[in-house]
Formats: sequence, C-alpha cells, structure tokens
Amino acid sequence: MAEQMGYTFIERKRWVFLGLPWTFTKYSLKEDMINVKQGFLKITEDDCYMYKVNDVKLETSFMERIFGLGTVVCYTGDVTDKHLELRHIKNARVIKDYILEQSEAQRIKRRTIATQNISHDGVDFDADGLSDT
Repeated sequence: MAEQMGYTFIERKRWVFLGLPWTFTKYSLKEDMINVKQGFLKITEDDCYMYKVNDVKLETSFMERIFGLGTVVCYTGDVTDKHLELRHIKNARVIKDYILEQSEAQRIKRRTIATQNISHDGVDFDADGLSDT
C-alpha cells in the first residue's frame, strides 16, 4: 500500500504498552519528504523536506525495546520543527537509516551540501578529497 501512494514508509505512532496503533498520528516518508499527520477532529499536517534533515538520532526506552518500538529524532533546518520526532514506531532503526541516506541523497540532488574542511595537519582537501598541495 505504501508503494502505491508513492510513500516508502507509512507508520503510526503506537502506545508503548503492547505497541498497539491506537493513536491518531501517522508518519509518511517519501524519498524527498517526511509528512506528519495528527489529530481526529482537528487534523494537523506538517511536512519537512529530506534535504533539511541535518542529523538523526534513535532513542529506545526499556518499554519500547520490549515491544519492538523506537523513537526517531530528526534535527532539521525546518522552521516549524527543529526537532521532528517520529515517536513509538515499528522499524525505527530501518527508518532512521533510510532518513540518513535519503537526506544526504537529497542534499546532493539539490546541491545544498554545506561542509567544513577542518584538517588536523594543515592539509586542506577539496570536494573530491584530493589535496590542494
């Protein structure tokens, strides 16, 4: 079903107890975007482009580990969500790795790579990793 709608992953926020998906929060990931849809009576939908994701962290509490869940925290350059959390989801490690890979691929695709070349021995390298000296 996820592939038919153009999404790579569709996960629901779950209760930590028994890992049941009885919440009204859905996380959808495409190769270029993360979508968070929340609510029942009032629905809020928020998007974050993958190229804006700077770093990703996986958190798993003891209870989450028991029920096979995890929380993926994305540190972004997005205005609305500096810390985008995909809370209590299944396949958290796979999704974290996917976000890391896709965020890098999307930065390369959009040519928005910002790197710092800090060398401990004074030798600077260009983008190809070749020394200027």
